[in-house]
Amino acid sequence: MTPNLKWKALFILAVILFCIYFLVGYPTFPTSVAQVKDNFAHQIKLGLDLQGGTHLILQVQVQEAVAQETDQTVDRLTAALRAKNITYDEVRRADDTHILVRKIDPAQLNAFRDLITAQYGNVWDLGSAAGDPDSYTLTLRTGAIAQIQETTMNLSLETIERRINALGLTEPTIQLHGRKDNEILVQLPGEGDPTRAIHVIQEGGQLELKLVEDPVTYTSQLDALQKHGGVLPAGTELVPGDAPSRSVSGTPDVGESWYLLSRAPIITGRDLRTAQENRNTGNPSLYQVNFSLSADAARRFGPFTEQNINRQMAIVLDKRVYSAPVIKGKIEDSGEITGNFSQQTAHDLALVLRAGALPASIKFLEERTVGPSLGADSIRHGVQASVLSLLVVMIFMLVYYRYSGANAVLALILNLLILLFFLAMFGAVLTLPGIAGVILTIGMGVDSNVLVFERIREELRNGKSAPSAVQAGFDKAFLTIIDTHVTTVVSAFFLFLFGTGPIRGFAITLTIGLIANVFTAIYVSKTIFQYHLSKMDRQGELSI
Repeated sequence: MTPNLKWKALFILAVILFCIYFLVGYPTFPTSVAQVKDNFAHQIKLGLDLQGGTHLILQVQVQEAVAQETDQTVDRLTAALRAKNITYDEVRRADDTHILVRKIDPAQLNAFRDLITAQYGNVWDLGSAAGDPDSYTLTLRTGAIAQIQETTMNLSLETIERRINALGLTEPTIQLHGRKDNEILVQLPGEGDPTRAIHVIQEGGQLELKLVEDPVTYTSQLDALQKHGGVLPAGTELVPGDAPSRSVSGTPDVGESWYLLSRAPIITGRDLRTAQENRNTGNPSLYQVNFSLSADAARRFGPFTEQNINRQMAIVLDKRVYSAPVIKGKIEDSGEITGNFSQQTAHDLALVLRAGALPASIKFLEERTVGPSLGADSIRHGVQASVLSLLVVMIFMLVYYRYSGANAVLALILNLLILLFFLAMFGAVLTLPGIAGVILTIGMGVDSNVLVFERIREELRNGKSAPSAVQAGFDKAFLTIIDTHVTTVVSAFFLFLFGTGPIRGFAITLTIGLIANVFTAIYVSKTIFQYHLSKMDRQGELSI
């Protein structure tokens, strides 16, 4: 054996041993067959269709975010008009993308236009209101709407991902889904009961701390309006709640109460630094959520609480009052949410608060549970199909190409070994389409060997010696093999780019398999031929 051939053989052996060790000998060195199986199961992660679990498709109500932006602009514009002393009758939202400003003083029209252009001109278009003299309409631009919707989807995706990851589920899939821009796919492998995950996803998590303007609670909205002469005080709103008593499940176990609160929150969920469940200091059998604020929020919160000692402050979560404690002293950087919380409900509430509020509500379009038995059947059938296809290919290669067929069989086995190694190393998830990619890789591997072997046969028929025929066969088939593999990899790239989870799994498996096949069909197979030729008599015939 020549030194060059020896180093090639040692390199191939090192690759084989490293792949085997990584797949079955890591992270714990096996001392039994069971440990080998555990290591392999740890390295090769299975997708939802193989492992079983929960499949959800969510729809983000992006139009709510657009409407929220319009509402916020109404509040800001109202404050700006007052600051500039511009006279008007009414500023209100006409619909999700339009704001109506009624009866601007004609003498102040230029000041009004300057204000709109300077502060809102890059997002809103100003126009006259039809049929209403001295009134104007602000229209949200199409580009701004698209930007709000895109931002809402990105924030929703990040928030849902943080919430799901905090649950500790294994290898969840959270990504945009389908052609529509407002759908999200959530797959939770191994999660047979999706109830808790759905609850955590669906929680809005919009925390607000607001001053209670009226210490009296009302039994209904009508009751509150009657007590205030039919009109609420400026800058206030009515918010429902049942703070005096709340069941562990989060549903009220007493009659609903209504609180008159300041419309502007002192603190919001964006100001939170941490949130953690702890035992209730007043009742150790229950739990509460303690939270701490950012430095900027603490600077605002301290003076506010100092100025409002002995007044109530409402803790509002998702537009509902959870509690309305009395401010006993100056509070700077921490607070608590109390109620009849169990440890689990307090933990989930803290989780939602830490993950942040969803920018818009979520609608569940599809909920599907894949049982573990169905996943096991998929694995069994997929493995059976892969093994059967490999056996048929092996038999064909051995019968048709004789001893050279054994060369191809070894290359195919090494190809599959390298494929599994890279899937494990990159943390790729193996799905049923991924198994289809494995089977297709076997076919592509056979195709490469057939191209080489037929070239070698052609060279032998032309009278060349076995070493020359092998060298020429590999040289002439090389460009064809590269061409077919590159075109297939490009196709797989576009499948990965535009496909959903299972299609991406197929594309990843196929791409890795093709790259491995170039190595095994060209480098490994040629090395085996060269080793065989070095042991063969000069006048001997090549079995092909």
